[in-house]
Amino acid sequence: MSALALLERYYAAFNTGDRPAMLACLTEDVAHDINQGERQLGKAAFSAFLAHMDRCYAEQLADLTIMISQDGSRAAAEFTVHGQYLATDEGLPEASGQRYVLPAGAFFTLEAGLISRISVYYNLPDWTRQVSL
Repeated sequence: MSALALLERYYAAFNTGDRPAMLACLTEDVAHDINQGERQLGKAAFSAFLAHMDRCYAEQLADLTIMISQDGSRAAAEFTVHGQYLATDEGLPEASGQRYVLPAGAFFTLEAGLISRISVYYNLPDWTRQVSL
């Protein structure tokens, strides 16, 4: 599978809520750099992160653009997050079903046809402002 096809599959699985299909795109020791947070390692940690996100947020990604390095070992994606804040996340404003639209991006390292690193970035102050209105 090409790097582009892998990332398209990953993001299609995200948008359909198919968490097993997302996990199938990852190496066992995947490194996940959480926006303005820590690095977590491994599929189990990523699966727990997804469960937490599904509890607190309902999100769909649109306007997806994927860029792949010439050698296929690195990639980047830019997209718009359309979300709803469902349950209060620790340390963040109170949730009451607020909707938000947020530009975001991600960087990837690819190894042996799988994703071995995901680093996601978005503007947390912008998100906070949107859900605090």
